[in-house]
Parts: sequence; C-alpha cells; structure tokens
Amino acid sequence: MNHLSVSVVVVSRGRPDALKRCLLGIAQLQYLVFEVVIVSDPSGIKAAQNLPFAADLKLVSFDKPNISAARNLGIVEAAGDIVAFIDDDAVPEPQWLHHLVAPAAQRDVAAMGGFVRGRNGISFQWRARSLDRFGEPHALELEKDTPTILHPPKGRAIKTEGTNMAFRRDVLIALDGFDPAFHYFLDETDLNMRLARAGHATALVPLAEVHHGFAANRMRSANRVPRDLFDIGASWAVFQRKHVVMSERAAQWRRLREGERKRLLRHMVAGGLEPRSVRRLVRRLDLGFTDGGQRDLTPCKLPAHPAAPFKAFPALHRESIQMSSRPFTFRKDLKIAAERVKNGEIVTLMTLSMTAMYHQLALNEDGVWVQRGGLFGKSDRTQPLCRMTTRSRRLEKEQRRVARQRGFGKD
Repeated sequence: MNHLSVSVVVVSRGRPDALKRCLLGIAQLQYLVFEVVIVSDPSGIKAAQNLPFAADLKLVSFDKPNISAARNLGIVEAAGDIVAFIDDDAVPEPQWLHHLVAPAAQRDVAAMGGFVRGRNGISFQWRARSLDRFGEPHALELEKDTPTILHPPKGRAIKTEGTNMAFRRDVLIALDGFDPAFHYFLDETDLNMRLARAGHATALVPLAEVHHGFAANRMRSANRVPRDLFDIGASWAVFQRKHVVMSERAAQWRRLREGERKRLLRHMVAGGLEPRSVRRLVRRLDLGFTDGGQRDLTPCKLPAHPAAPFKAFPALHRESIQMSSRPFTFRKDLKIAAERVKNGEIVTLMTLSMTAMYHQLALNEDGVWVQRGGLFGKSDRTQPLCRMTTRSRRLEKEQRRVARQRGFGKD
C-alpha cells in the first residue's frame, strides 16, 4: 500500500503539560510517513523543545487566542498530502493515522473524521454526527468497525470533531482553510459546511480513535464549567452570517441562547456556578453575539506551497504488548512498563483488583497506557454492572476490545 504523507498539526496555548502528553502519544503512532507541526505559545514551544525528539518537530510560535488562525499557520507549515488535527489535551491511539487516512485512497474523499473517547478513556465523547442547515449536530448510526463515506444532501454536512479530523491539503488551500472570524468554537463546523457545499465527501472512521480529556482553558474549567461565553456567542453570530438565511436567524439565536442559559443553570444546581455568575455569563454570551455580527469575513488566502519541506518524524516500528498487574505489585510493574516503553514497545499495563470497580484508561507521563479497574467491573459502560470471569479471560477480552486501535497482534 502506498502511504500518503500526513502532517499532524497540534495547536496549544497555556497547556504545556497537556501538550507534552499529547506528543508522547504521537511519538507512538504506527504510520510510515508523517510529520508533526506544533503551533503554540512560548510555554508550549519550551515544553516541546525539552522532549527527546524535539529536533524532529516543526515548531511555530503563536500566542493569540484564535484557534482558526493557529490552524491556518499549521496548514502553511504542513507539507503532507493530508493534514490531520488533534488537540493538545488529546492523545491518539497508536493506529490512529493508519485508520484515519485509509479512506483517502479514494480520490473523492476530501475529509476524514474519527471517534473520540472521553475522560475515562472508555466511554465515547463523540461518535458520528451530521449537521443540519443551522450547523447543529445530529447523531448518525454507522457500522462499528468500518469507514463510511458520506455525501451529505444539500444544506447538510458531515461533522468532523476538531480534535480528530484530517483533510487533503489541496482542498484546505482551495477552501481558504479555517475562517479566523471563529476565534474559538464552530471553526471546524464552518469548514464542514463549506466542504459539503463544494461537493466533497467525508469519511467517518470509527477505529481512528483519540482520547480527549477536556483540559482547562480560558473558556472552561477542568470539570467543564464555563468561564466565559463571549466567543461562543460571537461564533454563532459569524456562523449565522455565513450559513443561515436572514429570516431564520433570530429564532435560532433565541433557541441557542436559552439552551446555554439552561446549561448554566444545571451547573449552578450542581454547585459549579453562583447565580451571579450565571447572569454574568449570559451577558458575555450576548456581548459576543453582538461582536460576531461585526467581525470581518474576508477569506484568508493561504499559500499553495508549504513554508518548509516535509520533515519526517521517525517512524519506529513498535510492538504493542499487554502487561498484567495487581494493586499490590502496581508500582513495581509500572516501572517495568516505563522501561519497556523506553526500549521501543507500546505498553498497556492492566491492573485488576478483586472488585466490580469501573475501568479507566489513560496514557501516563511515561508513555504507558494504564487501565485500572475491577476484575468484575465495567469497561464499556453498556456492559452489565458486574460479571463473573477469570483474570485470564478478562485480560484477553480487554485486549481484544482495543486490538485494532492499539495494534495488538500486528507484526
């Protein structure tokens, strides 16, 4: 199989520790021809420069709160046939690019999107979604393990998630990349709508998985409580100006505004916000909507040729192995696992207690995939609350659950 070259773009601002963990995951990617472009503020650039593979990264300094402008800088630097995007608070499965880019073998596929697992590393945060004419998402039911290529009907689009998406570079250039009027939120939704309008197909790829942690930023806390809604309001105003007919804008905004207010009230009831904070955030939402109605919508023309030649990241073949642990041997086993990662393996360390505790999975700071939980507990949250099994059967089942994403059994 001829591998298309891929540029992986990571935008980061104010989260150097998250960026480092993301890059540890990217370093385990099992794909032959890819480069890594980091667009970040000084703290992120410094964190990347301290990694052992710093010389293999393309580093672009950018310290403004505008994700679209940052992504466009990544596109300018990208020299791959395909440009893939992942957030700094996300980690890819080792086979992410292998699955995500495969549909691009069909020339009519211009965009690709994968599935996103949430904070516990097991449950899905986002799967397959389409967009209606208002840019609002709706769930799609697809085959669980195979890519689906979709040509949306007129007025609709296929949703790609910002933390797990890829596009042909020439298509991104032809469509003027991301619109800088979207400083935060709806930037990829706008691109999805323009892709559909231009008649391009999108492939949704369930096995192209990333783990997304929702790290804190200026817009939300680590537990997803909103800190500011200004750019949410602004982005909706920009989106309406570009995609929603004038006669339908007011009704949509009333519905969206009420939805945000109810979301804030739920956080207040849960103890995350005070009543005065709800009022302040709604005012910020309204101010943002006014601001978005006045933002410049002039297309951003991107150069057709990349700013620098392709800078291949070392494509090391790594064997994916699973280690078993118990709570009383976990610390010792974790050290062994970290050493095996240093020696070039992809290591999943599974520690099982004699309980029915739910499972959680994450890549740790040493690059070890650590899964904790009870021998009889749930991993997939659709499973029964408690199921009797043996340790060997449970280990085999959990390995099978992520075999194609993590590369178990590949030679």
